[in-house]
Amino acid sequence: MVFALFDRSPRVALIRLTGLIAARPDPFSGGLNAAGVGPLLERAFAIKRLGAVILVVNSPGGSPVQSSLIAGQIRRLAERKKVPVIAVVEDAAASGGYWIACAADEIVADPASILGSIGVISAGFGFDQAIARIGVERRLRTAGDEKSFLDPFRPERMEDVARLQDLLGKLHEEFKGWVRARRGAKLTAPEDVLFSGRFWIGREGVELGLADALGDAEGEAKRRFGEKVKIIRLGQRRRPFPWRLIPGAREGVEAIAAAAEERAAWARLGL
Repeated sequence: MVFALFDRSPRVALIRLTGLIAARPDPFSGGLNAAGVGPLLERAFAIKRLGAVILVVNSPGGSPVQSSLIAGQIRRLAERKKVPVIAVVEDAAASGGYWIACAADEIVADPASILGSIGVISAGFGFDQAIARIGVERRLRTAGDEKSFLDPFRPERMEDVARLQDLLGKLHEEFKGWVRARRGAKLTAPEDVLFSGRFWIGREGVELGLADALGDAEGEAKRRFGEKVKIIRLGQRRRPFPWRLIPGAREGVEAIAAAAEERAAWARLGL
């Protein structure tokens, strides 16, 4: 106890940010959202004699709003506490995961990690032909001409597609503006390449300016603060398996759908 009182070893907070980014967390695997990550960040930046915060990012992306909120929380705390932030990419910091990584002052990546995917995607299904085959009539009434926007049970309308493309384009501009603001002159490739939605492995990401160096979390902490650095690990609380969510119940179907969505997000990266 006496030794602990006089321990002057540099301290680094290490936070693991893992999973799909969504306003409503996946009941099976959790995921990332501002409400869940916020308390972790507050705890990390409150550590005394803090030398840096390392964010270990492992996410295929997800909600642009939650990505922006988490990134904003990181920047506000970093500027208030005057503490540097390093993002370390493990399997992937793609799409919204890269948005969050850009909140760091520096980005370090594993050579085989995935970075980038600076784009916006919208996916869905059309069931209009299916319900016609089985003799189901769609009955829909609205107040407001565009209230039934992209209804999956009606044939796709060109005006809906145009409106969606406009929305996606504006969200893409928000994403691009954030990357420009955070990475700036570090970016070495043309924007039409970097902002195309394409992604690269970590080694290529460093060459393109999407990341600053290759490495791992513990190695970075020791390189910056020495072998005696004290790494304080903070992580998302593991959720118990939701046995109550049995298939067939509404909650069970939603949980399975959320898990499928996360699997699809990783699959887009080939992971």
